[in-house]
Amino acid sequence: MARIQAEWARERPDVDVSPQAVIGRLHRLGHLLTARLDVVYRTHGLSEGEFDVLAALRRAGEPFERAPGELAAHTMVTTGAMTKRIDRLQRAGLVTRRRSAADGRGRVVALTPAGRSLIDRAFTEHMRNERNLLDALDPREAEELERLLTGWLARVEPVEPVESVGGPATAPRTPGAPAPRGGG
Repeated sequence: MARIQAEWARERPDVDVSPQAVIGRLHRLGHLLTARLDVVYRTHGLSEGEFDVLAALRRAGEPFERAPGELAAHTMVTTGAMTKRIDRLQRAGLVTRRRSAADGRGRVVALTPAGRSLIDRAFTEHMRNERNLLDALDPREAEELERLLTGWLARVEPVEPVESVGGPATAPRTPGAPAPRGGG
């Protein structure tokens, strides 16, 4: 990153390239972390998105079910992407779909016993993997990084979809508002 930043500073001295020091490193770290997290998902025959769906169902508690729209909101993907994930998980015997008892038109997605067993094993290994990755920092550094990232994310992350003339858009988060949770 330092080399790239120096080259840009040389070639475009009129542009402030200092943001690259943070953004570029975060981008690179994100790719490296994702690659290491994906290893665990693949070990269990899952994609990251499938892991997220199973995790969202498991976090729901007994009877481990949610409506597809609720799953989409909990995993921060479109309903179309959610449908594809649910289809794959259903074919694998990890989830079932049924009509909602509360609303005959609605659907409910539920973990099967095989799905619950798989996500319990995968989540345990996922947490062990994340702990190993985070152990590269000492506890004070990890606490400070969490504090900084929480504050920054609260200022940058969109809160909820807002319809606009050109289609769906997102509204900026109100500073200090809680961030949505997702990702396992």
